[in-house]
Parts: sequence; C-alpha cells; structure tokens
Amino acid sequence: MKRKILVVDDEPSIVELLSYNLKKDGYEVLKAYNAEETMEYADNDEDIDLFIIDVMLPDVDGFDLTRKLRAHEKHQNKPIIFLTAKTEEFDKILGLELGADDYITKPFSVREVLVRIKAIFRRIQRSLEQKAEKPKRIAVKDLEIDLERYEILVRGEAKNLTPLEFELLRFLAENEGKVFSRDVLLDSLWGYDYYGDTRTVDVHIRRLRTKIEEDPSNPQYIMTVRGKGYKFKNPGGES
Repeated sequence: MKRKILVVDDEPSIVELLSYNLKKDGYEVLKAYNAEETMEYADNDEDIDLFIIDVMLPDVDGFDLTRKLRAHEKHQNKPIIFLTAKTEEFDKILGLELGADDYITKPFSVREVLVRIKAIFRRIQRSLEQKAEKPKRIAVKDLEIDLERYEILVRGEAKNLTPLEFELLRFLAENEGKVFSRDVLLDSLWGYDYYGDTRTVDVHIRRLRTKIEEDPSNPQYIMTVRGKGYKFKNPGGES
C-alpha cells in the first residue's frame, strides 16, 4: 500500500514540483493550497501518512495549522515537515516546538526532500518492527513506556507524544545510563546528516521533558551531561 502525503503550499509551482517527484518515487499525493483545504482533507482522510506544510499560507500560517493538526484526533501523531523561506532561527525552533519532525528551507533540493521523507518512514517502520519483535514495556518510577501499544503513562496519565518524541524516549530508556551525543542521536533517530543543526535535539529533549517530567527544569529521567549529551536515568537506580 502506497504511503500518502499531503503537500500544502500556496505556490502551485512548489506543489506541482513536489507532487510530480513524490509520485515518481512511489507515493500517493494529495494537494492543498491553504489551511482550509488541508483541514478538509484531515477531516475526511485518516490515512494521510505525512504532511508537508509551507510556513506562510494565505489564510492561516503553518504554525497555527500545525497546532490544529496536533489537536486533531486522527492526525495528532502524524509526521510533519515544514517548508520555509525564512532563515530566522526563531521560526525553525518554533516549528520543532510545535511538534514538527523536520523543516526544509526554500529553495530546496527535491532529492533532499525525498531523503528526509524516507528517513522519517524508515524510523516509523523500524519502530513497528521492534514492537512486533519485542513487545514489552519499560516501567521506571512514575513513568511507563508501553512499546506494544505505543503509549506513555506518567503517574497513570496518558501523554501524547509525536512519533519522533516517542522514539527518542524509547531509545534513551532502552539504553539507560549511556550518554549519547547530539550527533549520535541525530544519526540514530533522524537517520541522515542534519547539516550540523544539533539544536534540533535540544528542542525535542525540551518538549519531552515538559511531557514526562514533574519539574522540567529539574528532570529526573532525561539528564543533560554537560559537554557530552543526554542520558536516561532511573531515579531509583545508580545511572
């Protein structure tokens, strides 16, 4: 079954360029030119596998559209890639803070877009295979990671994580006590050279902490090792 991708951009040339190359690469493609059309698709098609969204749309900006998708029951965990012509770091960081998996700056290489999409789908497929091979759960103090149901419970309360956030938490928890540099995390989870923007990892760590830590500024589970990277700690253990 083909993966389905919704391309959202108010520039028809961009939509057609991506649509042509995505179809050529074996994907099914839907097209939208504004937020209203995007939400119509979202309401009527729960099988969309990935969204490519331009940050600057004519009716609602891509950030607000992402907020709506993250609140949508059918698509709250679907991967999102931003297209942006802006270079301000604030825009990129805000997109990641909202739960976008990736961002690509215009003008872009179509090959780069395809590589990044494949990396996202490989990560999702790898996660599904791992669940099938090793159905289990990780329980540490007030945190429970159900690898079979793809669920997170914190003090008995379910938490909504994006696929990338879940994989980041799972990876760290399965390697409790081991320190991973930002570069290693990028390579292991994003699956390609992220052009040295290791701050992407920091943003996702910060988002994770707000969801699983009682006090994100004083974390119990995801620890920063100054100058080295991050590790997962069992608050009741010695790691």
